[in-house]
Amino acid sequence: MSDIRSELKYASSHEWARLEEDGTVTVGISDHAQDALGDVVYVETPEVGQTLNAGEEAGVVESVKAASDIYAPISGEVIAVNEALEDEPETVNSSPYDDGWFFKVKPSDESELDKLMDADAYRAESEED
Repeated sequence: MSDIRSELKYASSHEWARLEEDGTVTVGISDHAQDALGDVVYVETPEVGQTLNAGEEAGVVESVKAASDIYAPISGEVIAVNEALEDEPETVNSSPYDDGWFFKVKPSDESELDKLMDADAYRAESEED
């Protein structure tokens, strides 16, 4: 059973989003997604300063099995990327919700978080995969 954290919001494309105390949103991929991908060998993140729209392609994650696009779960400006993933992409497998985050955005419309799934809805959807 995958780890699905209740404090996060989830996109159907398996990205998670966490609203931080400073109003920024941290984004990564779910435990379910990293498990399905297998051993992650490369992560491409968006550029700092890049503006993303919800649902827009924001990067790529490659594993020994496949490559998968990463999508922005909400709109906003990218304010930070997890540069540690360049040297240690396997962190996505070992710590998908903590050290394995992909990027942080300053949301242009925080209410877009309400359109994402809560943990129960994501659990139900991921069990159908």
